[in-house]
Amino acid sequence: MTTLLELTALRKEFGTGDGVTVAVDDVSLTVTEGETLALVGESGSGKTTLTRLLLALTEPTAGSVRFEGRDLAGLPAAELRRMRAHMQVVLQDPYSSMNPRLRITDIIGEPLVTHDPSYRGRRGRARLRERAGELLTRVGLDAELQDRFPHEFSGGQRQRISIARALAPEPRLVVLDEPTSALDVSVQAQVLDLLTDLQQRLGLTYVFVSHNLAVVQQVADRVAVMRHGRIVETGTADAVLKHPQHPYTRELLAAVPRPDGYRTRRTARAR
Repeated sequence: MTTLLELTALRKEFGTGDGVTVAVDDVSLTVTEGETLALVGESGSGKTTLTRLLLALTEPTAGSVRFEGRDLAGLPAAELRRMRAHMQVVLQDPYSSMNPRLRITDIIGEPLVTHDPSYRGRRGRARLRERAGELLTRVGLDAELQDRFPHEFSGGQRQRISIARALAPEPRLVVLDEPTSALDVSVQAQVLDLLTDLQQRLGLTYVFVSHNLAVVQQVADRVAVMRHGRIVETGTADAVLKHPQHPYTRELLAAVPRPDGYRTRRTARAR
C-alpha cells in the first residue's frame, strides 16, 4: 500500500499565562491510500490540534507532515494552496461552516472557485451549477435543490451538502471531524453508509476523528488512540477494539453502548 500521509514526531506547543501547554506530543502516524484511519480520544485529548497540523492549518513546533511524499512545511504558499485542494475536511456542525446568505450552488462551489479559475465569473457560472448538481446527486440529494439556502435543510441534508463541498475539488484525503455526532441515530447510519459508498466509488482516504467508538467500529480500518496529546495505542480496528492493550483504550471501550442492530464495518459493506 502507498503511504499518502506521514506524520513524524509532531509536537505542538501553545504559550499560556502559566507557561507552555503541549497539545500534541511526539506523534508519528502514517495513512495509506484508500484506508480509513480513526483518531479517537476524549475531548481535550489533542485530536483537533493534530488534524489542524495534518491539514497544514497550523505550524508544528517540531516534526513534519508529508503529504504525497512532500513536506508541507517546506512548500511555498502558492504550492501549499494547490496541495490543499487534495485535502478537504467535513466538520461536526455543517451549518456553522456555511454562509447562510449563500445559495447551495455557491457553498458547494467555494473550493472550486478558490482552486480553479475556470469556475469564476459569468463564463464559469454555468459550469459551476452543473458541477454542483452532479455533486448533490452523488450525495443523495436532488440537483434542483442548489438554489436553496442552508436554513431550508435538515441537519442530515446539510451534512450531505458539506460532503458534496468536500468532494468538489476531487480530493485524495478527507478529514471527517466528528461528522455524525450532531445527527440523530437513524440519520447517522445513513451518512456513514454514504461515506463508505463514496470511499469505495472514488478511492478516497479518510481520517475519521471521533470520541465515539461505536461509530469507529463501523467505519475504521485502523485506529489510533490519543490521550493527553500522545498516541497511546495503534493497530487494526479488530486488534485495537477487540483486544485493547492500553488501559485508556479499555476505558473507552467499556463506555460503548451495544444497541440492538449493531453493525460492524464488515457487515455494513456486505449489504
